Amino acid sequence: MPFGMVRPSPCCTVHPNSGWLPMPTPVNGFAQVLVSGTGGGPKYGNILIMPTTADSVATSCPDLRKSEEMQLGYYAAAMQQSGVHVEVTAARRASFYRLSYPANARKRQLLIDAGFFLGENSEPGAREAQEFVGSQVRVISDHEVEGYSRIRGGWNNGSAYTVYFYATTDQPFSQSMTWKSGKITDAQSQYDSGEKTGAILCFDGNEQKPVRLKVGISFVSEMKARENCLNDIPSWSFEQVRANLVNTWEHLLHKIEIDPATPEAQKRMFYTALYHTMLMPTDRTGDNPLWRSSEPYYDDFYALWDTYRTSMPLITLIDTERTASLVRSLIDIYRHDGYMPDARSGNCNGRTQGGSNAEIVIADAFVKGIDSGIDYETALRAMLKDATVPPGGNEEAEGRGGLVEYNQLGYIPHGIPRAGNRTVEYSYCDYAIAQVAKGLGYEELYQKYLRQSANWKNLWRGDYTDNGVTGFIMPRSKSGEWLDSIGFGKETMALADHPILKQYRFPYTPTTIEGPWYYPWWNCFFYEGTSWEYSLSIPHDFDGLITLCGGSRAFEARLDKFFDGGYYNPANEPSFITPLLYHAIGKPWRSSDRILEIIGKYYNDSPTGLPGNDDSGAMSAWLAFNMIGIYPNAGQDYYFIVTPTVKRTVLHPAPGVTFTISADNLSDKNRYIASMSLNGKPYPYSAIRHSDIAAGGTLVLKMTDKPGNKMINMLPQ
Repeated sequence: MPFGMVRPSPCCTVHPNSGWLPMPTPVNGFAQVLVSGTGGGPKYGNILIMPTTADSVATSCPDLRKSEEMQLGYYAAAMQQSGVHVEVTAARRASFYRLSYPANARKRQLLIDAGFFLGENSEPGAREAQEFVGSQVRVISDHEVEGYSRIRGGWNNGSAYTVYFYATTDQPFSQSMTWKSGKITDAQSQYDSGEKTGAILCFDGNEQKPVRLKVGISFVSEMKARENCLNDIPSWSFEQVRANLVNTWEHLLHKIEIDPATPEAQKRMFYTALYHTMLMPTDRTGDNPLWRSSEPYYDDFYALWDTYRTSMPLITLIDTERTASLVRSLIDIYRHDGYMPDARSGNCNGRTQGGSNAEIVIADAFVKGIDSGIDYETALRAMLKDATVPPGGNEEAEGRGGLVEYNQLGYIPHGIPRAGNRTVEYSYCDYAIAQVAKGLGYEELYQKYLRQSANWKNLWRGDYTDNGVTGFIMPRSKSGEWLDSIGFGKETMALADHPILKQYRFPYTPTTIEGPWYYPWWNCFFYEGTSWEYSLSIPHDFDGLITLCGGSRAFEARLDKFFDGGYYNPANEPSFITPLLYHAIGKPWRSSDRILEIIGKYYNDSPTGLPGNDDSGAMSAWLAFNMIGIYPNAGQDYYFIVTPTVKRTVLHPAPGVTFTISADNLSDKNRYIASMSLNGKPYPYSAIRHSDIAAGGTLVLKMTDKPGNKMINMLPQ
């Protein structure tokens, strides 16, 4: 389901984040709680079910797949050893399975494993690994089982979370057993003693009908899991549940309709992109174990550092009410947990990667006029807490690390983890604060944070040249010195006392992405990127960036060197907006050229059709926007206009409202915009405001085979 609590999937070993791996990897079973499109350490993989026909009774029965089928809201696999045909669909908080055992099966068994999870590591407390805490299971009738799995850690190194479950079948068990730590008994329950538990359910071997299984989950209690299961799936009709799921998706996917004549591969790419964008965050409203509130509750912001640029603005374009709910949830997390998350999973904030990026999500909603119950006064207080109150040793989970130094010096000095990208990103977060403060009438706050939004310039080393390009964001000491080489920062003091390593330094250049083997990669000057990338990632001050780069001509040459010299990383969020920067020098056709080149090289409709981890839909949303010819500058109220790959798009930003983008005479040859009209009037700009789209209308792009005239202004002044 869109933003659903369950995401059932086969789990193929404990390693992949999403559970699934391609054949012939064995399947351990089917878990109910998983994430989508994430990197780093796994999270979840809870409440595993596995059908088997084995003659012996065992607590684990991995099996191979002879075949598998994937459709919207439906997965099926033919298991090789057991011969069972597994079909899966879902409601919002419950999974639904149809298990067709072979007619000649002497045994029909179903394992429910409350101890399984992804990311298990033999090293206690391993970073980003999940760690078992406890589980229990209880057979409560001849067709019902309940229990829970309690796990800690994972990608966000979070505290323990508990997934409660209630499972019910349409056929009674002829026998049931339970296990603890691999020991099978006839006992009908296993209490939590810090050991892995599960149940074995046996069905009449003479019965030929498929076994239908519902598995409801909750993060609150077994009783809530039962309520979620029976409320979400009241009938035993597999087809009805599947149809309801598909209809729910159809309603959302129809919010953006592309030309029916679009090639099938492009259709698959586009609608898969929309689908990926609306899987997370997870809507757990009414299922929050931490506090009671009338506000929406979402988990699995995984992570805003990835999604604020593309996924969140795409959700806004499709469903403003959903955006309002997400923003209200961020604010409510601040009310009860003390900080808004940059990432959150398992009901626990963490990890921070760059800025306190909830600020940009809130500013994006604010400047686009989304209200729907959002308390922007409280939102501003939450944003100001990020900007003024150090998180007190909890920098990896929330708030702003290096905040004291940032506010004192105007930059974060080397020796504090991720000093480079934090300075760049805090500057943009401060710009977001300024926009909301201005809109709410706080002029003094607006002026203060607008000034602070220029702090990125304090790490701009204007005399540094690399490969013919001058000016880069570079490391600087607390005393203000520029650093050409870097030693150990305070984050590596355990090694810094080593008599040899203490004296060791390594050169730092704009292409440095990580240090030597003993230097933790997540504590480098830039997080997952280089200075070549981050020095162009200044989305709120194009004019200031162009000036520091030496003017428009030098800036264009720098962009060309960036793309043609191999510095661009299509799988890295800080580079998302860089292809659009030709707009800022009045050459939007060059942005279009770069984007079409990137799509053609890195995106397709195959299983490897994205340039990297989808990052909760971030990559997919980048593609979707550029396919229809508009791209957001998140936290601001406009979209760049670029050459689309589809000839016609109809957006439905609100009930009864349509906005059409029509690319007349578009072809591989006619890839340049000669002129535009908005609602029948000439439109001589290279960007469009959100309010124009939200109001409805038509944007017509007249396409030609030659680049258009220079557009001095992106937007009406």
